Amino acid sequence: MPGENLTRDEAQERAALLSVDGYEVSLDLRSVLGDIEAEPRTFRSVTTIRFRCAEPGATSFADLLAPSVTAVSLNGKDLDPGEVFDGSRIRLEDLRADNELVVDAQCAYSRTGEGMHRFVDPEDGEVYLYTQYEPADSRRVFANFEQPDLKAPFRSEVRAPEGWTVWSNGVGELVDGVWKFAETKPISTYITAFVAGPYHYVTDSYARTFDDGTTLEIPLGAMCRKGLAPHFDSDDVFLVTKQGLDFFHDHFDFPYPFGKYDQAFVPEYNLGAMENPGLVTFREEFIFRGKVTQASYEGRANVILHEMAHMWFGDLVTMEWWDDLWLKESFADFMGAFALVGATRFENGWITFANRRKAWAYRADQLPSTHPITADIRDLQDAKLNFDGITYAKGASVLKQLVAYVGQDAFLEGARRYFKRNAYGNTRLGDLLSALEETSGRDLATWSRAWLQTAGVNSLTPQVILSAEGRITELAVLQEAPESHPELRPHRVAVGLYRREDANGSLVRYARAEVDVVGPRTVVEELVGEDAPELVLVNDDDLTYCKIRFDENSLATLRERLGDITDPLARALCWSALWNLTRDALMPARDFVGLVLRFAGRESDIGVLQMLHTWAHSALVHYATPDWRAEGGRLLAQGALKELRLAEPGSQHQLTWARFFATVASDQADLQLLLHLLEGTAKVDGLDVDQELRWAFLEPLAAHGVADESLLAAELARDDTASGKRHQVRCLAARPSAAVKAQAWAQVVESDALSNALVEATIAGFAQPAQRELLAPYAAKYFAAIERVWSERSIQIGMDVVKGLFPSLRDSQETLDATDAWLTAHEDAAPALRRLVLEARDDLARTLRGQACDTAAGS
Repeated sequence: MPGENLTRDEAQERAALLSVDGYEVSLDLRSVLGDIEAEPRTFRSVTTIRFRCAEPGATSFADLLAPSVTAVSLNGKDLDPGEVFDGSRIRLEDLRADNELVVDAQCAYSRTGEGMHRFVDPEDGEVYLYTQYEPADSRRVFANFEQPDLKAPFRSEVRAPEGWTVWSNGVGELVDGVWKFAETKPISTYITAFVAGPYHYVTDSYARTFDDGTTLEIPLGAMCRKGLAPHFDSDDVFLVTKQGLDFFHDHFDFPYPFGKYDQAFVPEYNLGAMENPGLVTFREEFIFRGKVTQASYEGRANVILHEMAHMWFGDLVTMEWWDDLWLKESFADFMGAFALVGATRFENGWITFANRRKAWAYRADQLPSTHPITADIRDLQDAKLNFDGITYAKGASVLKQLVAYVGQDAFLEGARRYFKRNAYGNTRLGDLLSALEETSGRDLATWSRAWLQTAGVNSLTPQVILSAEGRITELAVLQEAPESHPELRPHRVAVGLYRREDANGSLVRYARAEVDVVGPRTVVEELVGEDAPELVLVNDDDLTYCKIRFDENSLATLRERLGDITDPLARALCWSALWNLTRDALMPARDFVGLVLRFAGRESDIGVLQMLHTWAHSALVHYATPDWRAEGGRLLAQGALKELRLAEPGSQHQLTWARFFATVASDQADLQLLLHLLEGTAKVDGLDVDQELRWAFLEPLAAHGVADESLLAAELARDDTASGKRHQVRCLAARPSAAVKAQAWAQVVESDALSNALVEATIAGFAQPAQRELLAPYAAKYFAAIERVWSERSIQIGMDVVKGLFPSLRDSQETLDATDAWLTAHEDAAPALRRLVLEARDDLARTLRGQACDTAAGS
């Protein structure tokens, strides 16, 4: 549609011209029930916007994505919708100094998780609604000025089916059949929200008395579908919520500003969660239907705290435009881990951060699409794709480095000043840095240029020179940068020395020094004279953002004694570094798999263990030479089964090894064991094969032709729920049949009948590592289809298709050449589409380099 992809220049021009005094939004959702085949299913949306114009007589526009507009009135004058509305914008001419715009539209319910999403629960037929807007989908629900710097208060009312409850950002009450909501503080359009339906709703409350004697009371609520109510552990959600509110009140010195605090766990959600003030939305998979490990609870707690941090970083103070998305996402990512460790039972949260979040950042920062943390966001499509590992995890890692650089007290005091100066306003990079410079006394301009305004990841390698007596005569840290991003940054790092200290052979740290690494070579004077180490760990304690490398002696130690490192964070950092060596084709994939087989069984941190399983599987599927895959898979399956049987009965380690065994099982004996565990004719002492684990076993059985359509139908009858349906759809698409693959392809690429969740499930099942030849015909079909898909489908579905169906399992030079040919022939394709293809191409090229490394090791 013309104008749908708002540009930064257009937004800046409109912000200079307009300021918004308030919105009144009235929705009628009673059309949500009835014939589910009627398309497009719509609801009535009436919006009144009061705004000012700095240049009376000027022309501007409002945003709206809707099938039709019934009426438009500007300053009391009725306008012809057919003349002023083009499908995405409403033209506004001859504006006055003070204006009132009223738009009466028919807006469409969504099945893609964008705008007003409509979900029908297959379990009981109940209908549930929720909204998701970021970065620019509130215009699918009501007319507005869809950019973050045109903040305004919102007043809303909703008519809904009888018996439903409706929630929004403000406190609501039912008055004469209409849900009316209290006016909000000034907020951006993308964080307004509605949730409506027969949700199961639980309440609690939070109270806090501050030093000045004032008391803050916050009503708490949490909701989910009725079908998930038996699994909803709302007590734990509320516990983490209260701990987080206490923590942020202690550190931010700015009371939570948005009244109530509801948290909605909603179906078919595209994101992890969204920070709508007063009404945070989460994907309902955070409600656990079966037994999960502590890593899952930790992950949920981290997300709860991440979204809560946004109430200050993002909602109270908001970036002017998406260039400074890091001002909210990087801070929320850092603050989520900071609060997790400081306020909850998950005291090892920084280990998870080092192992999982930073792995995401390292990958993103080595793609051709990497960008500075403060990015160049030209338009909304750019913005959508920049919710990535750079903006989140690298940004958070850099903030952790900044805390080490300026000191925690100065950092938090800078944040407090930033909130008070900019409350309910919009900011840029300089606004935050100026506050931090005041409190730290440091000039942050150089730091900002190096860390926030350049891309790429540095590598740090120790260089050790020993005397004849076995003492360190010199220890230096070498810093390198890739040619594409040659910036050498200042790093505040800790360098740790490790050796055997007891009869058990434990590897422990016996010396440590903090140093500012600057330039290509930095000498660590404090460690001169120390005994020779068996392991030198640069970036010990994970203070900075870098790829860790090892000297030859340290790498040899890790190959033989990685499991002897007693400190779990140090061990996690070593694993992460070894994985980066594998991805960079500096360590053969079979060597990494061997390390996992040898030492993963001794890993105490369950989150690290789960990540090792993910990496080992990826090493096998992508980086191992094809000739070794079968042998590697057999070894991993044998190792997983061994650890499964050795694990403490009923433990989270046992569950983790069971899931990994299912992932790598491929020969008939292993598959039959999975089938017998499903049937109950085989048992592993203490292993509860609950419903979620049953589906985890069924996918490999389906992919290898053991579980047919009738068995999957029987399982769905056993678990006839929305979750069960998603699992069944994934398993159906996983079956090794040309007809199955053709049907799955058609359902996703040639049709828009599936909801976003079922599109995701179908794509997940379609590409199975054991079915490379079966998938061969779809490489050419992919390149023929993606530009059409991108133009015809929503951006979310377009992203799912382009990323999920890229022929990565056709890992050959031929596929790489085909990708290059498409890129050459489509230089004028949408930049966001080209970015996704370039990223997939880079992953494929990395795969081929890894395979070459592994081939050399095996020859």
